[in-house]
Amino acid sequence: MPLSLVFETHAITTDNEAGIATGWRPGKLSPRGREAAAELGARRHDDGIDAIYVSDLARAVETVRLAFPDSVVPTVVDPRLRECNYGLLNGMPRARLDADRASHLDEPWPDGESYRDVVKRTENLLADLVARHGGGRVLLVAHSANRTALDHLLLGRDLAEVVDAPFDWQPGWEYLVADTWG
Repeated sequence: MPLSLVFETHAITTDNEAGIATGWRPGKLSPRGREAAAELGARRHDDGIDAIYVSDLARAVETVRLAFPDSVVPTVVDPRLRECNYGLLNGMPRARLDADRASHLDEPWPDGESYRDVVKRTENLLADLVARHGGGRVLLVAHSANRTALDHLLLGRDLAEVVDAPFDWQPGWEYLVADTWG
């Protein structure tokens, strides 16, 4: 049986509202973000989730903590779900990220990583998820680069296309991962 994967981005941060690409900096939810985290919890409360995997960056952990304060669902903090590391440019203006990200498919950001590196991290995570939760339903709470990697790996979308596409938020994305993955 395939793994049912639900992907949600962390809630809105003060950096998001200020037009800053946080990268590997921790980030902090804004008041609007804290409300959005509660909405995430309400949306996924009775969704049959067997496990929650969350990025270790503070903004994602805070999202899960606020969304599921009393949850008995096992929660795993996993650094493979981190945003792309922009290295020296963590915290750059979002406009610069939007202008430059297509040139970092394979070339790492200065002292950081490439989007292909994010894909490799995600690929390793998927293999572990299938081995541990095959046939189940898992919620991932992470960042836009992780969704890009999932679209590339699971939907077969061209990496250059998804990296360069504008990010359009929605209340979650659903994927199926074949039990033969990895």
